[in-house]
Order: sequence, then structure tokens, then C-alpha cells
Amino acid sequence: MTAVDPTRMPLFTSSAFLLGQLGSHSAYRFGQLLEPLGINPPQYGTLRLLEANDGRTQQQLCEALGIHRNVMVSVIDALERRGLVERRRHPVDRRAHAVHLLPAGRETITRAGELADRLNAELLAPLEPEDRPRMLAMLQRMSIGNGLTPGVHPGLTVEPGVMPICDPGHT
Repeated sequence: MTAVDPTRMPLFTSSAFLLGQLGSHSAYRFGQLLEPLGINPPQYGTLRLLEANDGRTQQQLCEALGIHRNVMVSVIDALERRGLVERRRHPVDRRAHAVHLLPAGRETITRAGELADRLNAELLAPLEPEDRPRMLAMLQRMSIGNGLTPGVHPGLTVEPGVMPICDPGHT
């Protein structure tokens, strides 16, 4: 095999490549860490939202996370099968179901949060402690500057950074 074209910038000097490489690695590692808990990253994100907004409808969760309605239905179905959440009739809208976090869901959030902290420490270990807050601030600025929804993985939306239209029929 021949060497790469010397007139092209090496991938290791490309911010886009390095961010993609680290993003892929981070997503893979987080999935690995969550696997023993029986959940995946989209399910963890949904549990976190429910922790602060218990009793929301699937429609409201869909809108808040920017998750396509079909993805949200499957996420809630999986969490319900695991006994982490339950759907209950909405107290006001008879057509809707409210999604409630169960005690096992709260315990899973706690354990998954510890794993997320572990992953953060692992990813940031090569940096000096005083450089970490600046790195985080730059990443946040880049994320917002590129139109991404804070706290929502773009792989769950219809298009990266675009909020899908959620079907009111799936509440």
C-alpha cells in the first residue's frame, strides 16, 4: 500500500475528524458502560428527562428531546418492559398517556450517572485538570454554534439539529 497523498492535510490535524473520532469512541464506550444496566444511551437520556419532568406525555417527551415519534415509542416500550417507567392515563387528556418514572428507573439513573461520570473522567484524563472547564466551554459553544439542541444526541432526530414534527396521535 502506498503512503497517503502528502498534499492533503493529515486526518490527525483535522478538527472535524478528531471530533468525529472522539464522538464515535465516546458513544461506543457509553453504550458499553450502560450495557450491564440493560439500557442504552437514548433510554438514559429519556430517563434523565423524566427524572425532572415526571408524568409528561410521550408527545411532550418527543418534543423536549427532539426524538422522532417512532423512536420515542420504542424507547418508552423498552423502558416499560424493563420496569423502569410506566404509562398511565393522563389526568386531563383521556387520549394521552403520562409516562412515570418507577423506583427501579430512579435507581438506574443513579447508577448510569456514576458511569457517565466515569466516562467523563476517562475521556478527560489526558488533559490537565485546569484545562477541562475550558474544553467543556469550547465544546458547548461549538455545539450551540452548529445549531445542535443542547443535551440531545443528533442521531435521534430526523436531521441533526432539527426538531422533528411529533405526531399528536402518539401521546
